[in-house]
Amino acid sequence: MIQKIYLPLLLFLGFSLSAQQIEYSEPVNDPESCTSIMVGKAATTDGSVITSHTCDGNYRTWMNIVPAQTFEKDTTVGIYTGRMHTEFVSDQSRVKEVGTIPEAKATYQFLNTAYPCLNEKQLGIGETTITGRKELVNPKGMFMIEELQKIVLQRCTTARQAIQLIGELVATYGYADAGECLTIADPKEVWHFEIFGIGPDQLGGVWAAVRIPDDHVGVSANIPRISSIDIKDKANYMASANVFEAARELGYWDGKEPFCFWKAYGGGEKAFSVREYFILNSLAPSLNLSFDAEDLPISVKPDHPVSVTDVMALLRETYEGTKWDMTQHLKVVVKQKDSEETDTIISPFANPWMIPDMVNMLNGIKEGTVERHRLVSVPQCSYSHVIQLRDWLPDAVGGIAWMSFDNPGQSPRFPVFAGTASLPAGFEICGQHRYREDATLWTYRRANKLATVRWGLTCEKMNNAILHYEQKGQVELPFVESRYQTLLMTEGPEKANEFLTGYTADFVGASMLRWKEMGDHFWKMFARGF
Repeated sequence: MIQKIYLPLLLFLGFSLSAQQIEYSEPVNDPESCTSIMVGKAATTDGSVITSHTCDGNYRTWMNIVPAQTFEKDTTVGIYTGRMHTEFVSDQSRVKEVGTIPEAKATYQFLNTAYPCLNEKQLGIGETTITGRKELVNPKGMFMIEELQKIVLQRCTTARQAIQLIGELVATYGYADAGECLTIADPKEVWHFEIFGIGPDQLGGVWAAVRIPDDHVGVSANIPRISSIDIKDKANYMASANVFEAARELGYWDGKEPFCFWKAYGGGEKAFSVREYFILNSLAPSLNLSFDAEDLPISVKPDHPVSVTDVMALLRETYEGTKWDMTQHLKVVVKQKDSEETDTIISPFANPWMIPDMVNMLNGIKEGTVERHRLVSVPQCSYSHVIQLRDWLPDAVGGIAWMSFDNPGQSPRFPVFAGTASLPAGFEICGQHRYREDATLWTYRRANKLATVRWGLTCEKMNNAILHYEQKGQVELPFVESRYQTLLMTEGPEKANEFLTGYTADFVGASMLRWKEMGDHFWKMFARGF
């Protein structure tokens, strides 16, 4: 992802303003772009493997299902840049072909999000940008990270295959992106993969991957986290052939002290931020992890099994009630309804997603009123997913991307199955360029932004709606699985996948209607002023 974050917000202040783009200043090693949580199969409540991704930035929100295809011998496929900011599926205005590679004989169907994320074989991918040293970037390389994700989803069935193929493609054709982390999962295991370029004069790249133990959870949130690498332990580590040599040649490692991947190629002074600490500490409080440490374990064993809804809840986090709660000092005195007594509460106007102008104004009145912390849930999120992979079910229904548009702290999640064959028409329109009622994103965003204006009065209604669809998905899932398998046996895979496609569309439609009604309700609430 890019190193600068643009935050599109509609300010509803009683007069019309176009969407603003707020630019945040960022340190080199913390682009603050995404969060990914990984859970091994022995650490989950049901034996599934989980990866996830919040796409936090001004990236395209259109998505579609790219079908499986077969190709003639000697066919080539184009590799592109510019797809991250197109407005609709066929928009080529920002797209540039940078090269071609041989096409596979056959490719798998996949869910084509800005960072492609799930294929029909239950291979799932999350992403976070980790940037690293600027001098390692080689713009002459062919591949950006999103194109690598697309290619491996079309050609691979396991996380190990995906990592190996990325390594081969980068060595042959070059890597052009900044430092990136992919959290790559299949129904058996999940891997934490980090990759960097090796300078403007070197075509390839350098990378390492660590397998998250089956009974562990891991987190990546925009900072390189891989430390030591044991390349002899092939069951749990993978790395590019040049991983040690390049560090010595570039002067990042003297070859004497213990090798640390994140220190060598990331160049930072710490291997975690508030997000990694908060999530790992929430899942394993018994470890008493220290925020003052230089490093945290890349993964930990949770104190209790982790459910897919636990991961959804963590992606909604705003640190409410902790020392990182940005609203903790925004209190007002209110009179109780039935007496003359008063109480002190967080102001209804306070919300955890205040834009810099609001923060600056409040701190201008009294310094230290609001201390900004990077939350897990942010309003600049384009979309997010929690991918659940289950090896005891057919791939088509076993793999689920629980998707959400806009701020994950305000939007519902709906299931897109590995076998879902198509998505509603509104999904193929991006809502980032302008207000478009035909873009699905805006159905959710309109209510979300209105709710933010007086979050203290709207949050209960919105949180109840989020939990309704979260519970709906979990309660109905056994029926969906059973119905799919019945149709598979009696009518075949095409009819069974039609059922999944229809279920996804119905689920989405119901949540869109709820968010439209909430948006209308909030306009009524605020009809006489915010």
